[in-house]
Amino acid sequence: MVRERRDITIIGAGPTGLFALFYAGMRGVSAQIVDALPEPGGQLTALYPEKYIFDVAGFSKVLTKDLVRACVEQAVQFGSPIHCNQRVTALEGAAGAFEVVTESDRFPTRALVVAAGIGAFAPRRLPQACAAPWYGRGIFDRVTDPSAFAGRRVVIIGGGDSAFDWARQLRDHAARVTLVHRSDRFRAHAATVADVRAAAEAGKTALYTFHELHDVIAENGAIVALELRDVKAKTTTRVAADVVLPMLGFVSDIGALAGWGLTVQHDEIVVNSRMETGRAGVWAAGDITAYDGKLKLIATGFAEAATAVNQAVHFVHPEMKVNPGHSSNMAIFGQKDD
Repeated sequence: MVRERRDITIIGAGPTGLFALFYAGMRGVSAQIVDALPEPGGQLTALYPEKYIFDVAGFSKVLTKDLVRACVEQAVQFGSPIHCNQRVTALEGAAGAFEVVTESDRFPTRALVVAAGIGAFAPRRLPQACAAPWYGRGIFDRVTDPSAFAGRRVVIIGGGDSAFDWARQLRDHAARVTLVHRSDRFRAHAATVADVRAAAEAGKTALYTFHELHDVIAENGAIVALELRDVKAKTTTRVAADVVLPMLGFVSDIGALAGWGLTVQHDEIVVNSRMETGRAGVWAAGDITAYDGKLKLIATGFAEAATAVNQAVHFVHPEMKVNPGHSSNMAIFGQKDD
């Protein structure tokens, strides 16, 4: 399907991309987002929706899922669409007449803002063949609603931040939480590790180090237990389970972006102070960008999105100034237009 031509297309629906969509609408130009994931929010939604963030202006603290919800509400107020489940495969044409090509559709656009975070990413899957048939049927590599695991026996496999965060956060929802890791060295924050260890010592969480998945035990089409293998003793232990959460990190790739004529180094797009990428008509913002003094923070991404969009607006409509002025004076919000 060939979609409606827009002034600006934003690749990525994380917080930076969502703010870019809002900003384009605020400037009165047509815009849209294209994102590979099934819902907006980027890493925040896919990896840690229940974590608090403390360094976003205006919030003493905010759950990531609540921040995403607020960003989406702000972004779509001007009617700009967010197209999810659209993995970008190519960029065709030239500045002023691009077409962003996905696996199913084509998105004509005059300018582009890349806010793709760390690029397209997918959770690492369990390597054991016994796990493959159970993905989506008892094995889940993403958690969006902790209450869905209420009263269930949850086994988490992994030793990083996500594994320990969910071991702590699901403790009050699940009937039982078991954490499994193939060593006793963890890649999680020390405070979170200490919290889970304390819960294990108190009998509130089970912790199996030097263990890995050996087999999935099922009855009547549902998981009822896992067989774990001790990697040192070579023995096996059966652990009751209704749900398995592999938290093994993720694989990221900037994919087709690498061949677009942008200045790319170490899977990051090098930009200047205007967020220009090295290709006319294409700007970038957020974690995917690199420049001297770069800070990979949501707060920084918001500012970069504003810079990138204002430059793109002026490129598409030269009669419009780069500097938008103060939003408190804008007619689009029903205020006096200065």
